[in-house]
Amino acid sequence: MVSIIRATPGETGIPEGFPILLDADMAIIEPAFAWLMEHAVVRGRSRAGDTVRTYGEHLYDWFDSLEQSNRGWRDANEGVIAAYRNRMLEAPSPHTGRPYARSTINARVSTVCRFYDWARDHDLVAASPVRRVEQITLGIGEHQSGLLRSAVNRLTVRSAERLPRPLRRDELASLFKQLDPTARLAAEWALTAGLRRKELCGLSVGLIPDSFAIDPESQPLVGVPLTITKGSKPRTVYPPLRLIDRTNWYIGEVRSAIVRRARSTHPGYRALDNLLLNAHGVPLSRARLTAKLAAAFAAAGIDGTLHWLRHTFAMSMLVRLQHQARSNPDLNPLKVLQVLMGHASINTTAIYLRCVELHERDLAESLSFLYGEVIPDEG
Repeated sequence: MVSIIRATPGETGIPEGFPILLDADMAIIEPAFAWLMEHAVVRGRSRAGDTVRTYGEHLYDWFDSLEQSNRGWRDANEGVIAAYRNRMLEAPSPHTGRPYARSTINARVSTVCRFYDWARDHDLVAASPVRRVEQITLGIGEHQSGLLRSAVNRLTVRSAERLPRPLRRDELASLFKQLDPTARLAAEWALTAGLRRKELCGLSVGLIPDSFAIDPESQPLVGVPLTITKGSKPRTVYPPLRLIDRTNWYIGEVRSAIVRRARSTHPGYRALDNLLLNAHGVPLSRARLTAKLAAAFAAAGIDGTLHWLRHTFAMSMLVRLQHQARSNPDLNPLKVLQVLMGHASINTTAIYLRCVELHERDLAESLSFLYGEVIPDEG
């Protein structure tokens, strides 16, 4: 059985947390190691971290499938990869018990195909086992407008586009009732400033300004620079002043109580600067934050995830920017939203144009999200 381990700090030339795949004899799977290392080190920081970990998990699943089938990785052809894809289509995930999302299947298949393209380019295999077909898409933006042609592999599966929708006022009220103070604060930042999970867990106490010195009339939104972001590209987000007030309250009341308990239990305890701590005083992990929100959504009877809060922010902000653009023709709502969301491509941001059209009625009452008015008061 194939296994995966993470590199510990201090390994020469290997980033901390780097995924290392081992075969049944506990030997390193060298081609997987080389491909992942090229992404982690040679191609720079933008490919390190989360992306490399995801690629490692995809290759782990692929090599484990090959080993269970008693097949060498160099012997894989398009039919073998298709069979791997079909198994995911037909059987539920052993980890969740639920069917695989088609986006998950496509991501795994695409990673496998990229690995074989690399192996071909490095003369490890004679040819890539996957043939490409031409795909034509519509590009949006000043540098990529018009029809775009690209080559895609034939093994990805069609999936009906599932556009995100905003969470309604009543859904938010039900959701927030299920959250403890730490998860609630994270949810507020996702809802009113559009933060991703990684960015939420990367917030530090030092980033939070003192709200007493800010005039709410002249500065209802407060710029907060993020240092830990997707792709490690710094950006500034603009939470409402009310959220800054609530965050400072959390730091002084909830977080300080967590730190005091941790010190009483472990005299040598030293709190890190992370804003969000778990009950033991350890920085809240992304996996734990995801689990907390998933449990809250389930308890509230809502089919959603933490990321739906970010979607709600995006749609609400886009509507507000569109309103402002009516009196300011120089304002480009989509470009502004792209910057606020931290999207590398404006095509990603453009999805929200269709979402706004579909959910115009729900969004009519959602503009106040930006100022925290929809977030229900505790008690």
